[in-house]
Amino acid sequence: MSHSQTNELQDGLAALGLSLSAHQVAQLLRYQDLIGKWNKVYNLTAVRSPDEMLRHHLLDSLAVLPALERHLSSVGFTDGKVARLLDVGSGAGLPGVVLAVCCPHLQVTCVDTVGKKTAFIQQAASTLQLTNLKAVNARVETLKGADFDVVCSRAFASLVDFTTWSQAALSPTGVWLAMKGKHPADELAALPSNISLFHVEQLKVPGLDAERCLLWLHAK
Repeated sequence: MSHSQTNELQDGLAALGLSLSAHQVAQLLRYQDLIGKWNKVYNLTAVRSPDEMLRHHLLDSLAVLPALERHLSSVGFTDGKVARLLDVGSGAGLPGVVLAVCCPHLQVTCVDTVGKKTAFIQQAASTLQLTNLKAVNARVETLKGADFDVVCSRAFASLVDFTTWSQAALSPTGVWLAMKGKHPADELAALPSNISLFHVEQLKVPGLDAERCLLWLHAK
C-alpha cells in the first residue's frame, strides 16, 4: 500500500465524518490489495487501477456507513448489541467486507451465486481475521427464515427483484438498504403495494463526481 493511498483514504474518511483505527484503515487497504491480486486471475471487478478502486469500491461503500450506523442506533443496536446484515449480490464483497471491517458488532453475510466471488470473500475474511464476516454461495431466494436486520445491495438488481428475492431472509422488523446511482423513480413506481419506501438519502462519495442515493424500504 502506498502513502498516497493511505492519505486519500484518510481524507475520504474525514470528509464522510468517519473515524476508523489505524488497524481498520490498514485492513481496508489490504482488502483492496487482495481484490487487485485476485482480479488478475478471477476478474472479480471491472475496476483495475488502485486509485479507481479506492474511490469506486472503498469510498463508495464507506459512504453508506454513517446512515447505517444512525439507523442501527435508532432501532436499539447500541452498546455492542449485534445486528445481522445480508449483502445481496455481493460480488467481491462490496459493501459487505467494508462494513464488516468498520463495524465489529455487525455480523455480515455476503451472498452471491458466483462461487469464485464467495471464495474470495471467505479468503478476505480469513486474511483480515474478520470473525464477523462469512460468504454464502447461493441464490438469495434460498435463504429463508434467516431474520436479517438489514438486507443491502449495491447496484444488484431492480428494487422489485431485490426485495422480492430477499424478503424471506428479512426479519419482521428488518429493513432493505439499496445503494443506487440516480434516483430510480421507475423502479420505485413498480414496487408492489406491500413494499414501502420510507427514506431516501443523497450520498456524496469523496473523489467521485457521480450521483449516489440510498433507499430505505420495509415490508408493510
